[in-house]
Amino acid sequence: MARAATTSDAFNAIAEPQRRDILALLRTGERPVTDLAHELGMSLPGASKHLRVLREVGLVRVRGVGKQRLYGLDARGLRPVHEWVGGFERFWNDSFGRLDAYVRDLERSRQGE
Repeated sequence: MARAATTSDAFNAIAEPQRRDILALLRTGERPVTDLAHELGMSLPGASKHLRVLREVGLVRVRGVGKQRLYGLDARGLRPVHEWVGGFERFWNDSFGRLDAYVRDLERSRQGE
């Protein structure tokens, strides 16, 4: 089956490590593309391309301030990712809960020896 275009959803968009790096930087607030490119060691066209993909899937918003365009995180677009990962969080919490119960049982059995 052919892979969906990167702009189809948040999952595909964040599969690219540099896009995840951009999102991490934008957690601290809005930034112009020049700052993002410099911080990540990218070319301006490369950073712009990644920002376009992130904007198309709803993870980044842009607003004009004078001649500058500021990019900001729109975390609402990460909701499907958060919900999907949440299922694995429950799995690991349950697994750690079972491990904790097992360790307590071992400790009790050792104390009874």
